[in-house]
Amino acid sequence: MGHPAVSPSGAERLCPAGRSPQPPTRGSQLKLISALKRCVAAGAVILAAVSLQPTSASAAAPPVVGGTRAAQGEFPFMVRLSMGCGGALYAKDIVLTAAHCVSGSGNNTGITATAGVVDLNSSSAIKVRSTKVLQAPGYNGTGKDWALIKLAQPINLPTLKIAETTAYNSGTFTVAGWGAAREGGAQQRYLLKAQVPFVPDSTCRQAYDELVPSEEICAGYNEGGVDTCQGDSGGPMFRKDNAGVWTQVGIVSWGYGCARAGYPGVYTEVSTFAAAIKSAAANL
Repeated sequence: MGHPAVSPSGAERLCPAGRSPQPPTRGSQLKLISALKRCVAAGAVILAAVSLQPTSASAAAPPVVGGTRAAQGEFPFMVRLSMGCGGALYAKDIVLTAAHCVSGSGNNTGITATAGVVDLNSSSAIKVRSTKVLQAPGYNGTGKDWALIKLAQPINLPTLKIAETTAYNSGTFTVAGWGAAREGGAQQRYLLKAQVPFVPDSTCRQAYDELVPSEEICAGYNEGGVDTCQGDSGGPMFRKDNAGVWTQVGIVSWGYGCARAGYPGVYTEVSTFAAAIKSAAANL
């Protein structure tokens, strides 16, 4: 998953704002990811996106690689945020997104949530302004990458329930977003979707020394080719529970590049923070 800084109000992988640095390679440059994530504190915006890029530079690069366009109404809980991040309807008037997508907690009327469409240019799009933001308490750029955005009015669409235990932190997940279809590419007009398999912490730590296993969950193919990327940060990673209901297990957070072999996407582990999210939402 790639991450670019977009504006002082959001953040995921671009730093400084407006620039999308090349992700670090393993070795001494690994520590650069901390600096990138901490750019949020400096007012940068880190964003991640559903990356559907080819596995090699010589591969063809059609508009969507590794994923497909979502159908209208397929994921009605998906939300696009004006700072360039994704999110999901936790409640009809609350969006769950990534902490690095916002600049802190408090009253905030500067974010617009777009919902109800797969085509962001559709005249049917529902657009609602924010009123408040709550960034995860204690967030400092490492772990705890979640935030809630209160909306000025409810959006009458289905919400996405969150995982409250680790029971669904395995198998194959779905990711969706309007982010770049290739590393360094432009964000998309249409909602894209893809599936990514769970990656054990032990395997993920071989790629990322700074992984926080108790707070983060990894997913992706070892050979690369499918991932989240610039512009998908804050969006949900989800799967169906035993009753067939979509359940959010992750929040797009960070990673090296987009769909690179050996570098899975890193997601906030929602079940770890479920109680805190529920409490915060009740008091937002």
